[in-house]
Amino acid sequence: MNQKNGKNSMGLDSCFEELDNPIDLFKKWFSEAEKNEINDPNAVAVATSNNENQPNVRMVLLKGLNNKGFVFYTNFNSQKGKELKENSKASMCFHWKSLRRQVRIIGSVEEVSPAEADDYYNSRPYKNRIGAWASSQSEKLDSRQTFLKKIEQFEKKFVNKDKVPRPPHWSGWRVIPHEIEFWLDGDGRIHERLVYIKEDNKWKKKMLYP
Repeated sequence: MNQKNGKNSMGLDSCFEELDNPIDLFKKWFSEAEKNEINDPNAVAVATSNNENQPNVRMVLLKGLNNKGFVFYTNFNSQKGKELKENSKASMCFHWKSLRRQVRIIGSVEEVSPAEADDYYNSRPYKNRIGAWASSQSEKLDSRQTFLKKIEQFEKKFVNKDKVPRPPHWSGWRVIPHEIEFWLDGDGRIHERLVYIKEDNKWKKKMLYP
């Protein structure tokens, strides 16, 4: 690594390092976030768009990461699930206030394998697994009591806490990135930005003006 006075070879803060693969850099930043963020360092805003090009964004939790992409789980009949079926493009944004850092991801999505979804679903607490059955996510709810009754019904149906099958409508999406940007807050809004763009199956990086 070519560093001088805490900078990398591009003149950026040394936290940007000298890595060719942005997933490797993300893992390092995420590790720092896990040490410093008080709540949910894996919280990420996910933006989708329907077939009428109406953007929509919400917070989810990152539950899987490898060189192929970033995984989150949801009800596939929810609004975001329906939108991703209509338009497979998505973007994500992590904001770690304690570190004064952001990471933006742009890409397309694919459904995770049934085995991968099963493994994660079975690792969840019992209440969470029951909730996946009871919640008609994003649909109109006439009263809170209706939802609580549905939870009770599924608790009676799945008494054995070790044998709650994964609902057929519940699985994971993997965001496969073709662009990943790392952002570091700077005094006077002189921020530092480094973006990786995938071209011909290779990552290329460049700096951006703040």
